[in-house]
Amino acid sequence: MSRSAYNSACSQMPTYKACNVGIIDEEKKVKHSKLSEEIEQVLADPQKIQVKLTAANLDIAYAPIVQSGGQYDLKVSAASDDRRLEYDVILCSLGARYSMYCANIARTFLVDPVKQQEEEYKALLQAQETAINALVEGAPMSAAMAAVVKALQDAKQGHLVEHLPKNVGFGMGLEFREAINLLKPGNERRVAAGMVFNVAVGVSGLEVKIGGKPRSYALLVADTVVVKPGGATPEVLTAACNKAWSDVAYFFKDEEAEPAVPVKAERPGRDHSNVANKKTNLRSEDQTFKVQEEQRRKQKENQEDLLKRVNEETLRVLRHNQDENNQGGSGAGRQVSEVVAYRSISDMPSVRDLAIQVDQKKESVLVPIYGVMVPFHILTIKNATNNQDGDHAYIRLNFNFGPGFEPGTCYPNAVFLKELSFRTSDTRHAVRVVQEIKVLRSNVSQREREQAERATLVQQERLVKSKGRMYTLPDVWIRPNFGGKGRKVTGQLEAHSNGFRYSSPKGETLDIMYRNIKHAFYQPAENEMICLVHFHLINPIMVAKKKTQDVQCYAEVMDSVQTLDAGRRSMYDPDEIEEEQREREQRNKINKIFQQFVRRIQQDVWERDFGDLNLEFEIPFRELGFHGVPHKSTAFIMPTVNCLVELVESPATVVAMPAVAIVNLERVGFNLRNFDMVIVFKDLTKDVFRIDAIPSQSLDTVREWLSSMDIKFYENKVNLNWKQVLKSIVDDPEAFEADGGWSFLDMEGDSGEEEEESEEGDPEFQADGDDSEDAGASSEDFSDSDDESLVDSDEAEGEGSEEEDEEEEEEGKDWEELEEEAKRDDRERHVSDDEEENRRSKQKRKGGSGGGRDAKRSRR
Repeated sequence: MSRSAYNSACSQMPTYKACNVGIIDEEKKVKHSKLSEEIEQVLADPQKIQVKLTAANLDIAYAPIVQSGGQYDLKVSAASDDRRLEYDVILCSLGARYSMYCANIARTFLVDPVKQQEEEYKALLQAQETAINALVEGAPMSAAMAAVVKALQDAKQGHLVEHLPKNVGFGMGLEFREAINLLKPGNERRVAAGMVFNVAVGVSGLEVKIGGKPRSYALLVADTVVVKPGGATPEVLTAACNKAWSDVAYFFKDEEAEPAVPVKAERPGRDHSNVANKKTNLRSEDQTFKVQEEQRRKQKENQEDLLKRVNEETLRVLRHNQDENNQGGSGAGRQVSEVVAYRSISDMPSVRDLAIQVDQKKESVLVPIYGVMVPFHILTIKNATNNQDGDHAYIRLNFNFGPGFEPGTCYPNAVFLKELSFRTSDTRHAVRVVQEIKVLRSNVSQREREQAERATLVQQERLVKSKGRMYTLPDVWIRPNFGGKGRKVTGQLEAHSNGFRYSSPKGETLDIMYRNIKHAFYQPAENEMICLVHFHLINPIMVAKKKTQDVQCYAEVMDSVQTLDAGRRSMYDPDEIEEEQREREQRNKINKIFQQFVRRIQQDVWERDFGDLNLEFEIPFRELGFHGVPHKSTAFIMPTVNCLVELVESPATVVAMPAVAIVNLERVGFNLRNFDMVIVFKDLTKDVFRIDAIPSQSLDTVREWLSSMDIKFYENKVNLNWKQVLKSIVDDPEAFEADGGWSFLDMEGDSGEEEEESEEGDPEFQADGDDSEDAGASSEDFSDSDDESLVDSDEAEGEGSEEEDEEEEEEGKDWEELEEEAKRDDRERHVSDDEEENRRSKQKRKGGSGGGRDAKRSRR
């Protein structure tokens, strides 16, 4: 295991400590997020933290976490918010990677603490030490948690036990957090030599009265330790960063001078106004965060309630699918095993030459084998190739073969032909035969696909034309279009007794039955070029020989292509202003026509005659929309009452939220600009639907919308292989139920147990780990010899040792020494600059008078 990772993590803490002292002493107003960014920048340059490491191998394990002011989250998935640093109890957590090996450290700094906080902190240190000592070779991992509880009770701090998290650390290595190596009660996995653990003992939700007012605070101490062989005491790799009470407690307040604060004459009014304003601002910020905390709490409770319901629904669907599979059923369409080239030998055509022939009528290929023409149906041939070799050509026929081939499952004991190769001297015949085989295969495959699609179509009722008043939407286009040649023309959408009919001047018609409409949408043109109505169908219909489940009628409110003349228009060009006015009037006119049509259909047709269908035109909520890539291009995706839609780009995106089981937000965190959304349907046989590259600024909007829709969602840091995940769930529903259902996605959770802390950080961090036991087990394969070799190589690369790093830590300079050193460097640099300038001026005089080689070289 590389010790360089621990050196890099440990070396950051003094940097933060120095910054922290300076900020508190000068009463600077610094945000948590800003301080986190400054620490992260220091880590990017190893020279700044006085560690001899290769910068290319150094990276952060997570963004540094800085917390204060009564709002604390002890999990490593927490994030530094935008609140200002307060001078009470300050928590800082740092993680680093070196050559992909991880390390973690956390410290608590207390400003003007009271006696109660001192006693609790010292008890916490003792508890962490006992937990570290419990991690000996062969001991169960649950021993660490038991040791912490006993140590707190022995120190007469038993009230801290109920404030402990569910675990006191986890295993780490190449993966930051190994889910199966949690230091929690009930984990009976044995500790092995060479294992590395992050032992983090913390308590939250504590209160203390200071100045007669209760204040909330938390305490946290975390170190990285390695287990030694033979039952020896584990080694604390981050021990170079001190954590004793004298090193983390700071006293800035003069308690005797406190009563003099209200006296105006003792200090300028500026200081008193700053203190008052600071208190006022903090109160307003606390009120804001109380509201945010309440929203987070409600969201967390909602998500916890949803987990049980989602698991039950998924299990019910899985068992139903199992029953259907056991009953069996016949697939739609013609099976390859049912295909016959010729019923008898007499049906085969007579040929004069023993050469490859293509029978277009019977859709077969005849090949000569041992002087006999043997037929093969075109559906059995995968492809055909022709390779020229001088005066000869080689024809190669590849047949469908393998476990995915349908006859292979029907006749498992049969022997199948994989390929045939023929050599011919007639190269033109070879080219013609291969071309005929390709064309025939393409035509037959397309016909089979169309027949299979039509076989799955549901018979629709016949359209009953309206005898009375008929509502019409004129001059609209349709998507998907009817195809064919010629210029595309607009048509009109008519509302009849039991359905819509779209008709074009060419006589093309398309009927959409009301009872086949699952969702209907109306989207006015605001920031788009078109105004549209869209129908998402229950059963697909055929449009231009293609099966589709979405039909859209739209009108263009302005020309999407404009001709640019060579002249330049002025900002106040009357023609341009008039053109913009016409476009605005055209947009308003078309929006009004569509709105009237939608309102009349809703009130006079659907509500009056088809109330049992509960049909309603849904309008997307633009304020809840976000950008993403649902298919191939970026689009603006918006929620509606029941769906998530994107209707402007083609193909349209319509996701019915009642059919959604869970949503997994991937690539969340690590300061990434984008994240991905994976929608998993209740029907697990369907592929998941992905929306990629969603801006991170929309993350809170997506979370709130999913919670309002009662959709269970998780957050991860990596993309999962969903084909394998769904396949394992469908193949083994019992294992899925035994493992806690969908809780395996909660990678920050405790093996399926619901977290009692904030939902916001739970899945976010564990994505750096694994969604299965494979990740956690990977670190168990490390041997002692491998660890030692890694240590040696990394120490050699860094040209230093752990002892040297510790000496550098002890010899760190204070701010006054650093300032004097900076001034001395500036003076030396000034002198060297003057010498350089004098040298250059002499060279110029010499080159100008002599015209030597330097002058010629510069001219050249």
